[in-house]
Amino acid sequence: MADNKSKKPTDPELEEAQKKVAELTEALQRERADSINLRRQHEIQLSSVRQLSTAKVVKELLPAIDNLERALKHVPEDLKGHEYMKGVEAVAKQFDKIFSDLGVSKIKTVGEEFDPKLHEAVHLDDSSGGSREVVSEELQSGYLLGDEVIRHAMVNVPLEQ
Repeated sequence: MADNKSKKPTDPELEEAQKKVAELTEALQRERADSINLRRQHEIQLSSVRQLSTAKVVKELLPAIDNLERALKHVPEDLKGHEYMKGVEAVAKQFDKIFSDLGVSKIKTVGEEFDPKLHEAVHLDDSSGGSREVVSEELQSGYLLGDEVIRHAMVNVPLEQ
């Protein structure tokens, strides 16, 4: 019986082994690339789910925040500067900070040019005869999560010259 360890591979055997190694290396590289792509896709989907859930929670909170903002706009004179009102203002600021930490921001309105992607014009007054549409009043705050609109800002837009 011949000892296989002492037998040297012939050129065709060596070529076949090198070819097999190259094929397996290429297959391994493809598998690694597929794995990396799968992880990336999973992260993108996970990020999207996080953003959707954040937007849903924020939408649920907006009516309460709107009421809080309306209450702060209509504080009776005798309560301005009162400790109770300072507490209510602190709650509003806390909401602002939480939203900021979540990546939620208010849409800029008053003084900004009307943008239908961000603003919803409740009243459009063309009595001044101008051609530029600039927001004059915010009726309800609008919010963005990153670049996505959670809720359009409701605004009044008189046309200016």
